[in-house]
Amino acid sequence: MKAKTGVIIVLLAVFVYVATQDAEAEQNVVEELLVETLVNPETCSIMSEMGDTLQIHYTGKLLADGKVIDSSLSRDPLVVVLGKRTIIPGLEQSLLGVCEGQKIRTTIPPHLAYGKRGYPPTIPADAALEFEVEVMSLIQATPWQKMVNDVFPLVCLGLVPTLLGMVGLYLYNKANAQRPGKKKAKDKKSKNK
Repeated sequence: MKAKTGVIIVLLAVFVYVATQDAEAEQNVVEELLVETLVNPETCSIMSEMGDTLQIHYTGKLLADGKVIDSSLSRDPLVVVLGKRTIIPGLEQSLLGVCEGQKIRTTIPPHLAYGKRGYPPTIPADAALEFEVEVMSLIQATPWQKMVNDVFPLVCLGLVPTLLGMVGLYLYNKANAQRPGKKKAKDKKSKNK
């Protein structure tokens, strides 16, 4: 009887331990992008929009254990053109609406970072990330750049099917063109006689 009671107590202790570990793991799961302003500049006349160019210094960490995964502090600032998808989506989204001189902390859920695949060996699968970012400079896109960024992809979408159609028409016409066959060659020989 004492052995059964001991087994039950051990099983109960294991169950409680596993339940608390699951609860702690659920607390570390981030579902949405969180952005916190750490430092606001005195004046903010221009806020970043898609197409703008930012120079940023950043430090990225794993949210789970705080391990630094990357930092630009020991090198030149990173140049980011918003909308060009040169950085992870969560970081790009958190840089919309910031000012030059602003410093933010952003918590990025896995689906807006590296997702299920991670970035081995540095970033495990389904890892939430935390970045501290300082905007060193902000250069607004000119109206010409905005037009090129907005209109050029649409023009390309229209041109590609048109060009493919023209190539198809050319090949179709070439395949159906009259070729001098044996019959025409015989006709030429009989005319020469």
